[in-house]
Amino acid sequence: MTARQGRTINKTGVIGLIALLSVLMVSALAVIYSKNYSRSIFIEIERHERALDRYEVEWGQMQLELSTLAEQNRVEAIAREKLKLVMPPRESIIYIKP
Repeated sequence: MTARQGRTINKTGVIGLIALLSVLMVSALAVIYSKNYSRSIFIEIERHERALDRYEVEWGQMQLELSTLAEQNRVEAIAREKLKLVMPPRESIIYIKP
């Protein structure tokens, strides 16, 4: 082996080492970016889940309010008080069969 061959092997080894370190750095940066992106997506998912929970609670409250407002005795009381409606006499009610 000549001195020239030794330098060539040495230069090739150095270039290979630099290439290996470059790939390692790119890989490390990709892992860091991936972790950061994953965390930001997780935070966004958590935010949307909290909003969904609030909407579900609000929907439940509205369902309860709807059932309260639609009760027959309440509707009948409002019809009597505000609209001055009265129940017609029994003989004037006509029943229609489906």
